[in-house]
Amino acid sequence: MLHLCIPVRDEAPTIGVLLWSIRKVFRDYTRDFAVIVYDDGSRDATREVLAPYAEVLPLTVIGESTPRGYAHAVDALCRHVARTARYARRDAMILLEGDLTDQPLHIPELVKRFEGGADVVLAERDEAATTPQPVRRLRQVAPWLLKPVVRFEGVRDPFATMRLLRVAVVKDMVRAAGERPLVTGEAWAANLELLAATLPHTRRIETVSVTPRYDLRPRETRRDAWRDAVRLGKWAWGKRAELRHAAAKARAS
Repeated sequence: MLHLCIPVRDEAPTIGVLLWSIRKVFRDYTRDFAVIVYDDGSRDATREVLAPYAEVLPLTVIGESTPRGYAHAVDALCRHVARTARYARRDAMILLEGDLTDQPLHIPELVKRFEGGADVVLAERDEAATTPQPVRRLRQVAPWLLKPVVRFEGVRDPFATMRLLRVAVVKDMVRAAGERPLVTGEAWAANLELLAATLPHTRRIETVSVTPRYDLRPRETRRDAWRDAVRLGKWAWGKRAELRHAAAKARAS
């Protein structure tokens, strides 16, 4: 079973198109799957757009009426999968954006690596002509910010949203965290922290290169290069001991 996990907030213009694209992929790609959408207190018509898809997809919508942030959404999705998945070694969780930046057509490639033995598969984003300028600048600055803090061997883009995690890894990660949040950083920091949290429980990590589709979403990027760079730098420095520990355990495994 593949558990497709999508955190959203105010993504009414794109979430329906994304779900339709998922349905199209799995029409030809014969795998059991479930879709779990975490609605983080959307104020637009996201819930209304989601409703009819429950009749044509194995769709579960969770979330809260008050926005809690991306990190909380990722935490809730991981815990939901850890609680409901039946086969820890055979099932996988796939995290992807709800704004069409991450394309469902890449799912088979991630699953191929998973079926080949990888516990974690990151969809590393290549530079695209449509990459918004704030995202482009942040991609240039982020490695420089992390260099004195931590480096993950074999990983070029630790901030990638789209990723596959073996459910056994998710369960181990949730068990180790207990009542503590799995991730606390926001935006790119949350994705980096999720990678660090999985590494102590991962025997093998692989990456695939994908081209993000920034041109398909109608809204502007929510990234602000200066603001997000400052936040990421402060967060990474505060978490440097944990990040270095996770990277060291990954190298030793």
